[in-house]
Amino acid sequence: MDLSLVIPLLNEEESLKELTEWISRVCNGMFISYEILFIDDGSTDKSWSIINDLQKENSAVRGIKFRRNYGKSAALHTAFENVTGDVVITMDADLQDSPDEIPGLYKMIKEDNFDLVSGWKKERHDPISKTIPSKFFNRTTRWLSGIQLNDFNCGLKAYKGELVKSIEVYGEMHRYIPVIAKTAGFTKIGEKVVKHYARKHGYSKFGLERVMRGFLDLLSISFIGRFGKRPMHFFGTWGTIMTFIGFALLVYLTVSKLIFKAIGIADRPLFFLGMLLIIVGIQLFIAGFLAELISRNNPNRNDYSIEQKI
Repeated sequence: MDLSLVIPLLNEEESLKELTEWISRVCNGMFISYEILFIDDGSTDKSWSIINDLQKENSAVRGIKFRRNYGKSAALHTAFENVTGDVVITMDADLQDSPDEIPGLYKMIKEDNFDLVSGWKKERHDPISKTIPSKFFNRTTRWLSGIQLNDFNCGLKAYKGELVKSIEVYGEMHRYIPVIAKTAGFTKIGEKVVKHYARKHGYSKFGLERVMRGFLDLLSISFIGRFGKRPMHFFGTWGTIMTFIGFALLVYLTVSKLIFKAIGIADRPLFFLGMLLIIVGIQLFIAGFLAELISRNNPNRNDYSIEQKI
């Protein structure tokens, strides 16, 4: 299979038929083999019924339906496990991403040999409640990751097939897939300016509660990327520093007592600070050892209840 189109969705019944026809028209013009994989993330409207009808009309259409809503990261992870294309392109189902961008993205992966290409909605048609948090997170992510992308959260992205089989996406981490890819060793990451259309049907699923979850996931990715396979380097370093400082303070107080005949050292703040630092330092050591023993890869973390498959 040359190309897999991955489309996660939640209650997008009005746009699915138009989107499928648009994608098919573009891909047929490219003369390549392709599949369109819809991931229904627990829709309560007629989206799944429409996907079934589309599959009967177009054999390239495939679908997976979750029994309930798990979120976009869960949808992408499940899709990545099931696609077969040499190139994988993700896009939203709301017609805000243009299928006309597919040939350019496909070329950048297939011919220019990028591992990942992220769309950049340079001119956006979203409300300010989405654009301001987006700018903040893009700037923060660039600073923490060193990846110079303008729009990490753009749903329109292209990947090498081997990349999507090598990464794990969960929580709210779909917006940080370039960071995950870099951590996995896929470092040739590019960007392409793409058209962004105003939403024609339905409503945005973006909520303010995702802002905090996304920020915590960014910290998690940053930590796991640096210390995921060597947690003792993080906990042990800080444990050593704190223990050393605490021990030095207690040695200083002991010398003051024995040599300089200082009195009341047990009542001095430095005594309690020294004790506290030693205790915290030892706790960090213990945390480091436990982290080394406990695998961070929970085999059941990405088990989702799938109701149907096409």
